Amino acid sequence: MVKDARAPGFREKWRQDVPVLYDWFFNHHLMWPSLSCRWGPVRAEHGAYSEQYAYISEQTDGTAPNTLLLANVAVAECDAVAPALLADFEEDDPTALVGVVKAVHHPGEVNRIRELPQFPQILATHTDGKDVFIWNMESQDDRRTPAPHTTGDAADKPSVPDLVLRGHTDVAQFALATAASDPFVLSGGTDCHVVLWGLQDHVSKASTDDSSELAAPVLHCRETFTGHRATVEDVQFSPTDARLFCSVGDDYCLLLWDTRHGTTPVNKVERAHNADVHCVDWSRLDDSYVLTGSADHSVRLFDRRKLPTAGHCAAVHSFKLHSDAVTCVQTRRGGTRQRGVCLAVRGTTG
Repeated sequence: MVKDARAPGFREKWRQDVPVLYDWFFNHHLMWPSLSCRWGPVRAEHGAYSEQYAYISEQTDGTAPNTLLLANVAVAECDAVAPALLADFEEDDPTALVGVVKAVHHPGEVNRIRELPQFPQILATHTDGKDVFIWNMESQDDRRTPAPHTTGDAADKPSVPDLVLRGHTDVAQFALATAASDPFVLSGGTDCHVVLWGLQDHVSKASTDDSSELAAPVLHCRETFTGHRATVEDVQFSPTDARLFCSVGDDYCLLLWDTRHGTTPVNKVERAHNADVHCVDWSRLDDSYVLTGSADHSVRLFDRRKLPTAGHCAAVHSFKLHSDAVTCVQTRRGGTRQRGVCLAVRGTTG
């Protein structure tokens, strides 16, 4: 069983092991906690290091606006930093390797961020509401300093998203995905629905919704998919075909969908886990495999070629080393020689 990270001495031991666990590591202190972070495009290569954008959320206590940050990060090449220096950091201090370029005032806390692979400057975000927000981080105004002649409430007013995606009938907080080959956005919510939008539709179908508090153009969904009996916790597109996607939820189920076959699932695994299924990912190396994580503390691997139309299905493999709920799973993104760079954030309210 994996040792509890909250156990006495665990953090000190982890810090000692940083040079062994990672080729490169840095720590950057945030003013507020963060619920989501994503890599953006690489901006420049400089030999031993590169500059890459990162998107980071900040969840405040209400005394300041919730923000969506665009940061420039200096990413070192593997073995470019001496191992002894990797563990030499202060957890409560910022680092010069991260520089905030822009801040957007987000309407509500940012629960999840997803970038469009075709247009990495375009982000989709989930908050504690029914709508999905679309942001062009290149064209959005920087709200780190108030605009001229704005004071008080006007200075803290949320930024206006470039597009509002509408289709859920109840709160949709976390399940959010974008397709690799097309500008599609997928979302799941407490209404038990999986909802699909095509951002290319906004050219002909988007309208200004007079009821929108944000006064942003609204795009209604292409399709609403029904099959879950409880909150949809996570969704994921196939890495090779934007017409295929999967979803998991609090009904313990794993569902696979194909837009060519209507709005009901083509495959359904009842009791994929023995508790709520929190997360799912589709293998980038072999699209036959789907990975899931659950509140039952396990990670399971399914072969979609063996999934039933409806019913029970044994996992290809089950990993049972966690001592608590599994809230995120991710398959390897490339070949054996691909450099893996991870971004994770942990803020403190200080």
